Amino acid sequence: MRKTIFVPALIVAAALALPAAAQTQSMIAGKAPGMAGAAQTTEVSAKITAVNAATRELTLKGPKGNEVTVVAGPEVKNFAQLKVGDTVTAQYVESLVLELKKGGGKKVERTEKAGAMAAKPGETPGAAAGRRITVVGDVVNVDSAAKIVTVRGPKRTVELNVQDPEQLKLISKGDQIQATYTEAAAISVTPAAKK
Repeated sequence: MRKTIFVPALIVAAALALPAAAQTQSMIAGKAPGMAGAAQTTEVSAKITAVNAATRELTLKGPKGNEVTVVAGPEVKNFAQLKVGDTVTAQYVESLVLELKKGGGKKVERTEKAGAMAAKPGETPGAAAGRRITVVGDVVNVDSAAKIVTVRGPKRTVELNVQDPEQLKLISKGDQIQATYTEAAAISVTPAAKK
């Protein structure tokens, strides 16, 4: 039986270090007037080849034979249920949405929200994790010829390359751009077949 669990992005990031052949990716992009967004889902599978209960380390082996060791933090409950031979499938989702705020007026800022949730006793080991970062910046320059929009945020200034002429026409100096980045991680564990 396959049960879905969630774990922190740290474990997923380590699992994603496995060879690219072990991964599948899908991407979605979309736009509307004054708005653009993209989302990407990456999935990677690996077998557990070693479990160190004292250090809470799992060694994962990808289909090409590469191994990576990850540490399951204290938020991963029921760690003792993980066994050598179990298959770990990690899904990692990232999205970015850019939204034009005509006329500005919002405070230039960066905010971050994170959340985590642990498994209940007796459930498959895991925890939920995700975060959302929102940054609001002022449009300080629009170079239509070069298709570059300069945005000053709370910590730095960036130049955005806006290739869509219809979107570029909508942006003026004094407007604001709100960028929202979201990431979430999920892992499912399939127990090893009984012999």
